[in-house]
Amino acid sequence: MNSVLIIDDDKELCTLMKKCVEKENLSAIIAHGGIEGIRLVDENKSSDSLSLVILDVMMPDINGFQVLKIIRETSNIPVLMLTAKSDEDDKVSGLRLGADDYLTKPFSINELMARVNSLIRRYTTLNTTTEIDTECMVLKGMVIDKANRIVSVNDIPVELTSKEFDLLSFLASNKGRVFTKKQIYTQVWEDEYAFDDSNIMSFISKLRKKIEPDPDRPFYILTVRGVGYRFNKEA
Repeated sequence: MNSVLIIDDDKELCTLMKKCVEKENLSAIIAHGGIEGIRLVDENKSSDSLSLVILDVMMPDINGFQVLKIIRETSNIPVLMLTAKSDEDDKVSGLRLGADDYLTKPFSINELMARVNSLIRRYTTLNTTTEIDTECMVLKGMVIDKANRIVSVNDIPVELTSKEFDLLSFLASNKGRVFTKKQIYTQVWEDEYAFDDSNIMSFISKLRKKIEPDPDRPFYILTVRGVGYRFNKEA
């Protein structure tokens, strides 16, 4: 059974989210602080059952950004961040650190569960090996192993978050084709409703820093000014 780790100091909200998660035939683990949450991620990272972390930004011990940074050092599990602030800087900061999605409090339970199910469905599907998944893309200086979700650049493994891998795989699978930011968001995030230019720009910037020899003069992911992005057809 897939499980969801909820890290939030609001006990009433945690109880409510736990009930909603369990109604979807998922198990729920609760941590009321960032340090406890980090410990639980570490304890469960060898298990295939932990499929999502719901992480609040504001907590009394350490904040959600610090927790996310530590999680991303060892795990690519999807992370849905919750914030009581509507400040765009908070959202961008979370995305830059590797969050896969976010919700601003207060939010509806229906929207929360739609995002939870979408992230888990995509994560479990992309981590299930099938004949199609065994495709290995060999590019100039880069190899994308879709089956094992591994990327290497110049024979050096590159650590990507789940969403960064999805983004790279999508663009590389459509070499030379130009996509608008909204098209990318719809295809990779499967959520046109939550589209935001800054989300895509943040993910592209972070991905370039990981895969490009010179992020300021990218070779793989090219900007099409005024339109969006494309993967270099010469790669």
